[in-house]
Amino acid sequence: MNWQRRLDSSEQCGSTSDSRVKKGVRKLKLPDEKGYFGSYGGRFVPETVMIALDELEKAFAAACADAGFWSEFELLCHDYAGRPTPLYHARGLSARAHGVNLLLKREDLLHTGAHKINNALGQGLLAKRMGKERIVAETGAGQHGVAVATVCALLKAKCTIYMGEEDVQRQSSNVFRMKLLGAEVCPVSTGSRTLKDAVNESIRDWVTNVRHTHLLLGSVVGPHPYPKIVAEFQSVIGRETKDEMLARYRRLPDYIVACVGGGSNAIGIFRPFVEHESVRLIGVEAAGKGLDSGSHAASLVRGKAGVLHGTKSYLLQDGNGQIASTFSIAPGLDYPGVGPEHAYYKDIGRATYVAVTDDQALEGFKLLCEAEGIIPALESAHAVYYAVRMAEELSPESLVVINLSGRGDKDLGIVSKEIEARQ
Repeated sequence: MNWQRRLDSSEQCGSTSDSRVKKGVRKLKLPDEKGYFGSYGGRFVPETVMIALDELEKAFAAACADAGFWSEFELLCHDYAGRPTPLYHARGLSARAHGVNLLLKREDLLHTGAHKINNALGQGLLAKRMGKERIVAETGAGQHGVAVATVCALLKAKCTIYMGEEDVQRQSSNVFRMKLLGAEVCPVSTGSRTLKDAVNESIRDWVTNVRHTHLLLGSVVGPHPYPKIVAEFQSVIGRETKDEMLARYRRLPDYIVACVGGGSNAIGIFRPFVEHESVRLIGVEAAGKGLDSGSHAASLVRGKAGVLHGTKSYLLQDGNGQIASTFSIAPGLDYPGVGPEHAYYKDIGRATYVAVTDDQALEGFKLLCEAEGIIPALESAHAVYYAVRMAEELSPESLVVINLSGRGDKDLGIVSKEIEARQ
C-alpha cells in the first residue's frame, strides 16, 4: 500500500489534486494565495505578527519543495508514530447499525493515542528547519499537548503547553504525561478556562518570544498559513483511507463521518475526498446539553461569521458579538470556533454538519466499547453515535468510514463520573 505523500512538479502543498480524480469533478485549490477559503480564513493579526507568519509561510513552502523533508516526515510517521493506521471493518458495530458496513479509521492506534501526532511531527520538523529552539502550544483534551511534548522530547526542543484550568482538572492523566515528557504545563485561569483561553495564552507567548519560539497550533484554526499547514500534515489520514478503500473494496466510501471541534481530524480525512462528490462528508459537532440550552459548542450548526484567533470563520457569539461560552463533555470539542475550511465547505454544500449531545456521545462511547472492545475518545464517540443512527436510513450495501480520531484512556474519569451521576 502506497500511503506516503508524493510530490511532483505539478502538485503544491495544500492542493486537493489526486491522480485518480476523473475529469468533470469539482476542482478546489485551497486556500488562495492570501489564505482564504472563499470568504473565510486570512490574517487578522497585529502588524508585529505578520513578519513571523511570513517567515513561517516561506519556510513551509520551501519544505514542501524539499523531498528530504517529506522523507524524514514519512519515516517518522511510519517508524515512530505507527502509520499507516488500519481501516477496520467493525462487524459488531455494523450489526447494530442494521447491517450497514461501518469502517473505523484507527487513528487511536497511533503513538500518543490520537491523530494529533501527525501534525506535531510535521510542525516539529518545520520548527527545527527554521532554527526555533522552543515550542509553545495549546491543548484542550490534552492529546495535542501530549503529542507536542512527545515530539519536543524527540527533537530536543524546549516545550511549554498552555491548558485551561477546567481542562487540567478534566484531563489530569494527560497533564501528568506532558510533565513526564519534560514539558512545562501552564494552567490558564482566564475566561472560561478551556481551549479558547489556552489558545489566547499560547499566542501571547509566541508573539513575545517569536525570534526563537514556534507556535505549534494543533488544529486548522488561526491565521494563514496555519490552517493550510495543519491540513497538509493531517491529510495523510485521508490519503491512506482512499488507498485502503480502493485496495479492499475497489471503490470509494459512500460517507465519511468525523467529529469537529477546531476540525483537524475531519479536514485530514475529508481533504483527499473533496473532489469526489459521490462521497458524502459529515462533520459532527458537540451539542453539549442541547442546542437550545446555551451550553454547546456547535459553531457551524448554530454560529455565524466572525473573527477569532486571527482568522474569519463561523463562531458562537452572544447578542453583542462577543465570543460565547461553550460546553461539551469532550474537552477537544469545547471551542467556540472552527477552521475556515470547514466554514467554506458548509457554505458551498460540500460537507454537512450536524450536532450530537453529551448523552448521545456517551451512548456512542458505550456502544463501541460493547460492540468492538474499543474504547474511543469522547470526541470520536460523537461521530460513532451519529454514524450508527444515520445507518438507519441507509442500504446495507453502503460503506461508511468513521474517523476514530483518538482512544478513550484520557476520558475514563469523565465517563465514570457521568455514568455514576446518571444512575
